[in-house]
Amino acid sequence: MTKTYESVAGLSVHPALRAFVEQEVLPSARLEPAAFWTGLSEIIRDLAPRHHELLAIRGDLQAKIDAWHLERKGKPHDAAGYEQFLRDIGYLVPAPAADAYQVATKNVDAEIGTIAGPQLVVPLSNARYALNAANARWGSLYDAFYGTDAIAESDGAERSKSFNPVRAGRVIARVREFLDQAVPLAQGSHADATAYIIERGKLQVSLADGSKTGLRSAGQLAGFTGPRHEPRSVLLVNNGLHIELVFDREHQVGALDSAGISDVVIEAAISIIMDLEDAVSAVDAEDKVTVYRNWQRLMDGSLSSEFTRDGKTITRKLVEDRVFTAPGGGKLTLNGRSTMLVRNVGHHMFTDAVLDEAGNPVPEAILDAAITVASAAQDIRGENAVRNSRTGSVYVVKPKMHGPDEVGLSDALFKRIEELVGLPKYTMKIGVMDEERRTSANLAACLSKVRDRTVFINTGFLDRTGDEIHTSMEAGPMMRKAEMASATWLTAYEANNVDVGIARNLPGRAQIGKGMWAAPDQMAALLDKKVAHPGAGASTAWVPTPTAAALHALHYHLVDVAAVQDQLRGKEQTSLTDLLTIPLATRSYTTEEIQTELENNLQGLLGYVVRWVGQGVGVSTVPDLDNVRLMEDRATLRIASQHVANWLCHGIVGEAGVRETMQRMAAVVDRQNADTEGYKPLAPRFDSPAFKAAEDLVFTGRTQPSGYTEHVLHARRREAKALSA
Repeated sequence: MTKTYESVAGLSVHPALRAFVEQEVLPSARLEPAAFWTGLSEIIRDLAPRHHELLAIRGDLQAKIDAWHLERKGKPHDAAGYEQFLRDIGYLVPAPAADAYQVATKNVDAEIGTIAGPQLVVPLSNARYALNAANARWGSLYDAFYGTDAIAESDGAERSKSFNPVRAGRVIARVREFLDQAVPLAQGSHADATAYIIERGKLQVSLADGSKTGLRSAGQLAGFTGPRHEPRSVLLVNNGLHIELVFDREHQVGALDSAGISDVVIEAAISIIMDLEDAVSAVDAEDKVTVYRNWQRLMDGSLSSEFTRDGKTITRKLVEDRVFTAPGGGKLTLNGRSTMLVRNVGHHMFTDAVLDEAGNPVPEAILDAAITVASAAQDIRGENAVRNSRTGSVYVVKPKMHGPDEVGLSDALFKRIEELVGLPKYTMKIGVMDEERRTSANLAACLSKVRDRTVFINTGFLDRTGDEIHTSMEAGPMMRKAEMASATWLTAYEANNVDVGIARNLPGRAQIGKGMWAAPDQMAALLDKKVAHPGAGASTAWVPTPTAAALHALHYHLVDVAAVQDQLRGKEQTSLTDLLTIPLATRSYTTEEIQTELENNLQGLLGYVVRWVGQGVGVSTVPDLDNVRLMEDRATLRIASQHVANWLCHGIVGEAGVRETMQRMAAVVDRQNADTEGYKPLAPRFDSPAFKAAEDLVFTGRTQPSGYTEHVLHARRREAKALSA
C-alpha cells in the first residue's frame, strides 16, 4: 500500500479524492465526513463480496457455453437444444408472467417520462463539452441545416466562410416545409407568410396574397416574447416539443425572409447522459476527481469553462430558463437545459482510489454511486437556482449488467446510497442499459428487480454485438460486421427492447431508447434513416452532437411516439429463438473480403486506442480508412477487437497476418493524426503503450472477461502516464 493513502473508517483513501469529497461534496449534501466514510465503508464491506460472486458466475456461465460449442464443433447448430441448455445452466431464467408486475416509477421529470426527443451522451471529463451538451436543450435549426450536408451544396448553395444567401434561401425553404408538417396553418403555407402576430390569444398569420389565417390547431400556440402585434418571437408546440420563430428584419437572414424570421430555434436534446464510463478515460484517483468535480458543479450550477475563439476569451456556463408570455397572458417558463442523467461504471470495474480493509481496490460502481448522488443532493432538495430535476430525483444509468441478479445488486446499492445520503426511498432512478446478451434475453425479469426505479432502457448495438461475439466465441467464425446490421438476432433485439418496455408499462414514466448515430458529419443520412427509431416506438435515441440533436428532433415532430406505442400494445412478443440466433458466417469469404474486414477493424481500433492510451481521450471522432469521421468509444473498440479475436480463433486470419496488417494500419493512423498536437506516432517502433494495448486487445480478446476492453486500456494508460511523468 502506498504511503499517499489516508486512513478513514477502515478504508484507505487517496488524499486528492478525500479532499474533494470532504471540501466540495459533503458540505452541500449536508453530510458529516465521519458519517459518510463510515457508511461507505459498511456498504463496501456488505456489497463488494456480491460483486465478486456475480462476476464469478459470469465466468462460470461463459466456460459452460464455450464447452457446449466445442463439444459440438463441426455439427449443425441445434437451436432448440441450445436454448434448453441455456435454461439448464441458469443463463435464461423464467420470464415473469404478463400480469406479475408493471413498472410503477414515480416522481419522474417530463423529459424522461413523457416527452419524446433526442438524447446526447457526453464525457464528463471535458467541462466544455459537458456544458455544450447541457445547453443543447435548444438549438438553431437554421444553423443545423446551413452548416451541414443536410442541405445540398449544388447550384450556388455551397458552404463557405462568408455568408451565402443562396444557401440561406434553401435553408429557409426547407424549414418552412417542416413547419407546414409540424405546425400547419389553417390555410396556405408558412412559405407564404409575411407577418405573425398575436391577437386575442391566437396566432394570426398574414399571407402574401393579402389573406390572413391561423394555425390549423389553435392549441399549438404556446407563447411569445415582445409586443403582441410585433413579437420578437412566437413559441409553437407539437408532440410536446417546442419551436420558436425568432423575428429580426435587420438580421442578414431575416432580411431575406418575407416574414422577417431570422431563426427557428427548436427544442432539441431533451435529455443527456453525462458519462463516467465508456466515453471517458479515468484510470486513477486524479482522473476520477476531475469527472466527479464536473458532475458536482453541474449539479450546483457553478460549472464554467473558458476558451479562446478568434482571439476572444469566451466563458461558457449553464444557461438560464427561457421565459415567454402565455397566449392568454401570464408567464410561461420552460427549462433552458437538457435534463441530465449520469452513467456510472459497470459492476466489473474496481478502483484503487479507495482500498478496503484488506488493501484491495473497491468496486468502482459503489464509489461512483456514493459520490455522484451525494453531489446531486442539493439539486434533489430543490435549492439550486439552475435546477436539473424538478421532481427531486437523480437519474443513474447502469451499464454492462448481466441478467436479473446484477440488476438486483444495483437496486440493493441504490437503497444503501439513499440511506447514506439521507434521501427518500426511490429517489435514485435507474437507467438499465440493455447492452449485454443475458440482459436482453431476460429483460422482463431484469426490470422486475427495479420496478419502482426504472426510467430508461436502451439498446446498444455495439456493446451488444461485442457480447454476442464473445458469448459465442467458440461456436464458429462470425459474419462480417456490416452484415450484422441485418442479422436475425439484431432485428429481434431492437424489437424486443420496445416490446418489453411497452408491455411492462414504461410509456409515461420511462424512456425506451435506441443507440448512437456514429457519423457526426453525415446529417443528410441521419435525417433519412434515424426516423426509424421513433417509428419503432422508441421515445429517445442517442446523437453525438448538439447539431445532430436539433436535426433528429424533427423526427419526433413527424412521428407521434406515444401513438406508435399505443398501437404496439398487445403485440406478440419477439421470438426468443430469433434473439438467440448466433450471427455465424453463412459463406466463405474471399481473401479480399477478409483483408478488407481486417484492415477496417484494426485501423479503427488503433485510431481509438492511440488517443485513449496516449492522450487520455475517452471518446473522439476517428477517421476510417476512407477518412469518414466516426464517433468511437469503448463499445466500438469492443466489437472490433472481439471480431478479430473470433476470426483468429477459427483460423480465418492468422497471427502473422494480423500483426503485419496492424503495423500497416498504424502508419495510416499516424498520417491521419500527423497534425494533432502532442501526438506520439505508433510506427516504426511499435512499442508504445498504445500499440501494446492494441495487441493485447486482439491477441487476448478471446479470454478477456466478457470481451471487455477496460482492463487492458486502464493498465496501458497508467503505463503511458508513468512514462510521461
